[in-house]
Amino acid sequence: MEVGAWTYHYSDQGDYVWEQAQNYCQTFFTDLVAIQNKQEIEYLNKTLPFHGRYYWIGIRKLNGIWTWVGTRKALTKEAENWAAGEPNNRRSNQDCVEIYIKRQRESGKWNDEPCNRKKKALCYQASCQPFPCSQHGECVETIGSYRCECYPGFHGPECEDVVQCAKLEPKGARMNCSHPFGDFSYNSTCNFECPEGFERQGAGTLRCLASQQWAAETPTCTAITCPVLSAPHRGELNCSHLHGGFAFGSMCVFSCQTGFALTGPESRKCTAAGTWTGQTPECKAITCPVLNAPNQGKLNCSHLHEDFTFGSTCAFSCQKGFALTGPESRECTIAGTWTGDSPHCEAIACPVLSAPDQGKLNCSHLHEDFTFGSTCAFSCQTGFALTGPERRECTAAGTWSGDAPHCEAITCPVLSGPDRGELNCSHLHGDFAFGSTCAFSCQMGFALTGPESRKCTAAGTWTGDTPECKAIACPVLSAPDRGELNCSHLHGDFAFGSTCAFSCQMGFALTGPESRKCTAAGTWTGDTPECKAITCPVPSAPHRGELNCSHLHGDFAFGSTCAFSCQTGFALTGPESRKCTAAGTWTGDTPECKAIACPVLNAPNQGGLNCSHLHEDFTFGSTCAFSCQTGFALMGSESLECMATGTWTGGAPLCKAISCPALDPPSRGQLSCSHVHGNFTYNSTCTFSCEEGFVRMGAEVLWCMATGNWNRHPPVCAEDGASFLKQVLAYSSGTALAVAGIVLSGTLIALLAKRLSDREEKKKLLNPTSDLGSPGIFTNAAYDANL
Repeated sequence: MEVGAWTYHYSDQGDYVWEQAQNYCQTFFTDLVAIQNKQEIEYLNKTLPFHGRYYWIGIRKLNGIWTWVGTRKALTKEAENWAAGEPNNRRSNQDCVEIYIKRQRESGKWNDEPCNRKKKALCYQASCQPFPCSQHGECVETIGSYRCECYPGFHGPECEDVVQCAKLEPKGARMNCSHPFGDFSYNSTCNFECPEGFERQGAGTLRCLASQQWAAETPTCTAITCPVLSAPHRGELNCSHLHGGFAFGSMCVFSCQTGFALTGPESRKCTAAGTWTGQTPECKAITCPVLNAPNQGKLNCSHLHEDFTFGSTCAFSCQKGFALTGPESRECTIAGTWTGDSPHCEAIACPVLSAPDQGKLNCSHLHEDFTFGSTCAFSCQTGFALTGPERRECTAAGTWSGDAPHCEAITCPVLSGPDRGELNCSHLHGDFAFGSTCAFSCQMGFALTGPESRKCTAAGTWTGDTPECKAIACPVLSAPDRGELNCSHLHGDFAFGSTCAFSCQMGFALTGPESRKCTAAGTWTGDTPECKAITCPVPSAPHRGELNCSHLHGDFAFGSTCAFSCQTGFALTGPESRKCTAAGTWTGDTPECKAIACPVLNAPNQGGLNCSHLHEDFTFGSTCAFSCQTGFALMGSESLECMATGTWTGGAPLCKAISCPALDPPSRGQLSCSHVHGNFTYNSTCTFSCEEGFVRMGAEVLWCMATGNWNRHPPVCAEDGASFLKQVLAYSSGTALAVAGIVLSGTLIALLAKRLSDREEKKKLLNPTSDLGSPGIFTNAAYDANL
């Protein structure tokens, strides 16, 4: 059935599950039907035939949402047409929808069903063609036709018309527009910029809206303004303005009243950034040099205008402990100078101090020796302590602080002899005081642990720790590396009477005594034993190679590993490394270095090969020189060398036959050549002949020599007759026939030419090399003999 441009179809050949039904509709039509309104349902219910299993339509639950599959749009509440109690009146697997057609009750309503049920497919053929509505609107299917719902900014039956906005004509601003749908129409965008020194008033970008209005008012450009300037204090301001008061381009000049000087620029200009050039100038009174308070003194100034300017007065005073020398006050004059000289402060003096007995004195003077501010520190010699103040200071009154200190010797705690020992002391400055020394000793059979003597130090402490008397001990023994130690002790660990036995791990052998005993002298019997790894024979590097070994337990001993490598141009044959085993032998066989081979070279055709080999034939370092036979030239390198990569330094050269200039047949004659090695090359021969009525002048046969030249000049074909005589005369320099009164006929001349030619060919056959020095040239003597 068909209604206008929108058509409905259904599957009359069979029933399908939902996905098969959709595939059927998409194959032959557009898709399963997408119902848009009640009118469409009424039409379908009236037109379609009844079917007991009803019809599938194009709606399905996707991600829990009922969705029109053709448009991928969710089903709205307003468009729902469910039968009573639907959807999902059973279980959650009812994800597809059927429509009741010609059902006795609720005809035209929807019901959700499992998608694997089989029903008729209800399809539609869309009336909206590709790119409808001028691509400026959405095509909406209707029964019998379609309509265009235009996008904002477009109107017309096919959305073919675009909304127009008023043409923009900004004043003073530069405008740059883009018009996607026509000049000053919907979505036209215009950008505005102002010249340097001007700023935009309004939006920088305007867009034509669907309402036929621009998004904002047209902007304008106004000159950028600078802050208003004012005359400096005690000065004047004079300005000129180009674009308005204190705006871009304005210039202001500054000046000062009499008695004041301008500090800063004399003029300032308003820039495009809205700022003035330079800094704000000021009018300042004439200044005097800045005064400073004297050392250890004070300065108190009063200023009429600014600090240290005309009219300023400064009074001087000294700190406590100092006296002023010079004027008490100075005044800044109109000339910018101060009255009087600079005053200064001198420190008050105290009496000179001396060091205490057995002590030292160290003074620091801020000003002069032993004057106000001087500080003297007191200290005692080593072993003495200070009684009294450590420091005295010269006061502003000219007296020292505190009383005079003195030094007394430092004492240490009283000592007693160690257990099983004795104590013997001597005292320099009093019992157990600084300088006292006490010596310690032990009974027979005991050794002193700690210092043999202790001395009372300047810190009031004894040197060293408290000694003890202990049984004589031997040095603590440790197991040898890769070995074990087993000891028994009588009087204490590693003391007199202790015995220690030594053993080695598997693969190591003991060198030295198997046991040692601690003696009364505190020494062990015997020497210290060692566990040394079993050694292997020392290997050597292969000829033309290198050896690099790493040793775990000693040179070439158990665990040592030796790596083998070869010099450049040589390859290793055998293992790359060998290891020393516990049996004292090396793993693997002895490797060798053999020269790297290059492909065997052969002499080129018509050439020779001469090779010299440093190592083996055609291996690294081999050099081969190439040469060619007479008449052939070498093409390529004269010599090649076998490199460490196993390749030759270049490709094999060739011997190419030397070429002579190409010959052409003589005029009125023919040329026949035979080539042994190529056209007109070494050993090629060419035979010349003349047409009937013409006589050959010159050699009949030419031969290409090893020099690349022909053995003679090519001959010419001369016409039989008197003209030929002239050629003969010219050819033989004309001397032989210059006989007055002789007249020759044409027949005689032809016979003469033939005899000359035959004589030359005979001479060539008898001696082919006789005329190589001057090919093709007849002598006058030969010519006369033939006459």
